[in-house]
Amino acid sequence: MNDSRQSISPISDAPDLCRMDVAALTAAFRSGALSPVEAVQAALDRAEAVQPRFNAFTFIDHAGALEAARAAEARWRAGSALSAIDGVPATLKDIVHVEGWTVRYGSRVTDAAPMKQDAPAVAGLRAAGAVFIGQTTTPEFGWKAVTDSPAFGITRNPWNPDCTPGGSSGGAAVASATGAGVLHLGTDGGGSIRIPAAFTGTFGLKPTFGRVPADPPSVFGTVAHIGPMTRSPADARAMLAAMGGRSLRDWSQPWGAVPALDAQPFGWKGRKVGLWMSPPTGSLDPAIERAVLDAARRTEAAGARVEAIQLPGERLHDLFCAHWMTGAASRLSSVPSSAREAMDPGFIEAAGEGSRFSLMDYISAQQARARFGAAMDQLLADYDLLLSPATACLPFAAGREVPEDSSLSRWTEWAGFSYPINLSQQPACTLFCGLADGLPVGLQIVGPRGEDGFVLDAAEAVDRLLGAP
Repeated sequence: MNDSRQSISPISDAPDLCRMDVAALTAAFRSGALSPVEAVQAALDRAEAVQPRFNAFTFIDHAGALEAARAAEARWRAGSALSAIDGVPATLKDIVHVEGWTVRYGSRVTDAAPMKQDAPAVAGLRAAGAVFIGQTTTPEFGWKAVTDSPAFGITRNPWNPDCTPGGSSGGAAVASATGAGVLHLGTDGGGSIRIPAAFTGTFGLKPTFGRVPADPPSVFGTVAHIGPMTRSPADARAMLAAMGGRSLRDWSQPWGAVPALDAQPFGWKGRKVGLWMSPPTGSLDPAIERAVLDAARRTEAAGARVEAIQLPGERLHDLFCAHWMTGAASRLSSVPSSAREAMDPGFIEAAGEGSRFSLMDYISAQQARARFGAAMDQLLADYDLLLSPATACLPFAAGREVPEDSSLSRWTEWAGFSYPINLSQQPACTLFCGLADGLPVGLQIVGPRGEDGFVLDAAEAVDRLLGAP
């Protein structure tokens, strides 16, 4: 394994404007040294440049983005910027509703009519002045942890185009990694933000369930989260502040005030950290194990008390499938039989698995999930944070659901470090912690429910320990 964090990254050939973070951009907007129009045009040009190689976008909205950028420019010149992300280029996954855009869910069987209303998360970003440059790819209905679909083809990893960037928010991760925008909206029902962030060496946060409102409701229910994908924890914090909050359109959100996200001083001394290194199924790649153990040792050297742990649940893979595959079955039930030949055969298979669960099976799974969630809350009361690998394997061949030459049959079998945290709904992020065979390795940080700001503080502290790339 190559332990160095110095490598030729996918953003290395991007113009300087495309490498800037939120703080640098808005400081330049405020001083007049840079205009949102210049930043957005650079992001649009970058998106066009990387699209033929990596296929991250379903479409790029030149006219809409430049119109929004000109409005942001006028606000900055007038001293009336809407927020800390006003004028910052952003992308949206082809799963969230965007007024005036066609949203196909990566499928050829969905309605091509433009959406009439923004999803609440999109509305929050729009109200904060984020400029939407385009829509990013997803597998059909976001059903798997890699990104290829019948509607838009295969999305490729910019570290190695022969490899997958992961999924289901793979297009967003590629856009982030290559500098085609700064802020990227992803969704995560079983790792769909954290897995592609790990596979592309970027940052992704699955927030506490309910911090970001969702409408329309996901067929995958309350395992599905909406969150930010960026190149740094600080940018994710700024994006999440705009996306989050209460919306009366999302009945599943808890009532009450949303905990603050303001950055706080963070020290490792005295922190109790649980180190989770065994996925519910499958085996862990030795190179990933070495990189994560190195990161854990560095937190220990900085003063943390690190203890090996196991998750408190049993048969977590089966428990997750009872929620996920039944969601796929529900989604497929709305598609006429005559249209199904145009769909991803893997999705049809997953839906078939889901259709075999009985009502009593599903109720039993809900009860088992409640017990697991309570046990996870207790675990996160005993530990400040959990550290783990983000994935059990490195990026593998694009266009495949599972690594070649493996005995695995479904993506869930190699995604065991992510989906348990969807079941229990804690905030969890993925950040770059090293390279193996020229491919990124991701570290996952999990915190107590509601403590998204604390998880972001910890991520920034890990970046300082490792040396942010």
